[in-house]
Amino acid sequence: MCGIVGYVGPGSALDVLLAGLKRLEYRGYDSAGVSVIGPETGLETKKRAGKLQVLVDDLAASPLSNAHIGIGHTRWATHGAPTDGNAHPHLGGDHQKLSLIHNGIIENFAVLKQELVDQGVKFSSETDSEVAAHLVAREYETSKDLKSAFRIVVNRLEGAFTLLCIHEDHPDMVLAARRNSPLVLGIGDAENFLGSDVAAFVEYTKRAVSVGQDQIVELRADSIHIHDFDGHRVEPTEFEVDWDASAASKGGWPSFMAKEISDQPQAVGDTLMGRIGADGSVNLAEMQGLDALADVDRIVFVACGTAAYAAEAAKYAVEKWARIPASVELAHEFRYRDPVLDDKTLVIAMSQSGETMDTLMAVRHALEAGAKVLAVCNTQGATLAREATATIYTHAGPEVAVASTKAFTAQVTAGQLVALMLAWQRKSHPEPELKAIGLELLTLPRKIKEVLESVSSMGELAKQFANAKSVLFLGRNVAYPIALEGALKLKELAYIHAEGFAAGELKHGPIALIEQGQPVIVIVPSKTGEGSLHSKVVSNIQEIKARGAKVIAIAEVGDTSIGSMADEVFFIPETMPLLAGQLSVIPLQIFAMELASAKGLDVDQPRNLAKSVTVE
Repeated sequence: MCGIVGYVGPGSALDVLLAGLKRLEYRGYDSAGVSVIGPETGLETKKRAGKLQVLVDDLAASPLSNAHIGIGHTRWATHGAPTDGNAHPHLGGDHQKLSLIHNGIIENFAVLKQELVDQGVKFSSETDSEVAAHLVAREYETSKDLKSAFRIVVNRLEGAFTLLCIHEDHPDMVLAARRNSPLVLGIGDAENFLGSDVAAFVEYTKRAVSVGQDQIVELRADSIHIHDFDGHRVEPTEFEVDWDASAASKGGWPSFMAKEISDQPQAVGDTLMGRIGADGSVNLAEMQGLDALADVDRIVFVACGTAAYAAEAAKYAVEKWARIPASVELAHEFRYRDPVLDDKTLVIAMSQSGETMDTLMAVRHALEAGAKVLAVCNTQGATLAREATATIYTHAGPEVAVASTKAFTAQVTAGQLVALMLAWQRKSHPEPELKAIGLELLTLPRKIKEVLESVSSMGELAKQFANAKSVLFLGRNVAYPIALEGALKLKELAYIHAEGFAAGELKHGPIALIEQGQPVIVIVPSKTGEGSLHSKVVSNIQEIKARGAKVIAIAEVGDTSIGSMADEVFFIPETMPLLAGQLSVIPLQIFAMELASAKGLDVDQPRNLAKSVTVE
């Protein structure tokens, strides 16, 4: 989730780079760096671990020369700790005339790095990104054609990457390439820009071009040339940015929450990245610090709020796939009831910030009792990650809005990855079945995007309920915690009563709440799959409709039976039942956001709430 900026033109490159990095700091703030090519000094680089301000202060104390071309980077650490050495840009070649920055993960970096080591190349960082810098430099030393060298190298890389590269021998050109990672161009007056999104340059121009998949950009002050990875020319399609620089920190979205909801395909994709192979096999290297996992006889999730509902959703996968008994405990209740724990218990602690005090205290209690602790966290260097036995980072990127959205879907996905990894280790299902699950997980980013594109009418529907006093949510199996999360979002954002129920409980009391016009959101399970609960949930819909409820259904594409019973239906793509939670939660997030917006409320900073609760 790194932020990247590139510039070539008559202005001060350093000013442009630092302004762009400031607006992109939400994408990562472990370290930051810049490289510029001065007319007399050649290539100069400055990079520092820490937030962008650390770099800014260092540049103020020790300025770089005036330059008109450069690249800048703000990092969300993946390969290697957040240190000065691991910060970008990375230099390549024996004479270090080439500088490169990278957003993404190069999955085949280990093989490529060994090739370079065998050739005598010395590495100064732990990153996968430095591999690309050295590869381009060595190809250039052979061919003396930087564009050709760059194209050869990007065709060798596997994974996700946006690369920007400059070389002292070509002080008027920035090269860039994109695969599975964002890149846009800004077209100025005798100057041009590159960025992770238009926030990087919207202060200078509103003319932009989106770079397509597997495309290479040759950027100069007076020209832009785009080719595909095979060298064929591509004609760019220009668009105009329809918002001004004041909204740049939100990427053009009306709120951080709107942006973060839209980020979920990438957030889930980044959580999966490098962890599931092309054949569906799973590899969580982070779990190697957990000894004797085969002896684990119980899993206990500890979390609070949204993270607890993510844990509830992941619990179903643990029991179904790994065949290990699992439970979810609210962290603030866990240690006060003297839970039974031992060295065969795996405690999985979920926290977006890694600083939630209730969760930290529960983890400390579990460690003292001899249990193993696996943290699922989104923040590098957090206390939870430092204290746990091992840590799975979700890599969902900074989440600014107080009400969590993309962190939730990333946490559910990470929990499912753990469940699948345990299933592989325990051989609890045949290998083809486990590979099929892995391959289906890889489809989630695309399917989440499909959901986002299909719920455009949710805003108008939400406005109809702006004056509602209460909204109820129903779901069964994995949809039950999704109903709980949908209700929580509505409470947090719209300040109205909302409650989630297991649909099977309806007849055991909650049906008394149903009256004429009562809004009820029902998550309908798939009609297919082992032990389908579809017919039972349909019966619930008929029961509440008979009592005058207003029913909004979330159903699977192709489920034609729901339209005649529900007042509104929103469809999600077909997937495995246990993976449907990451899809069905999206309309609920949007419903809560749009209803709150219709009431004129601040969806990013709800009253009385904080992003991370650091007190008990």
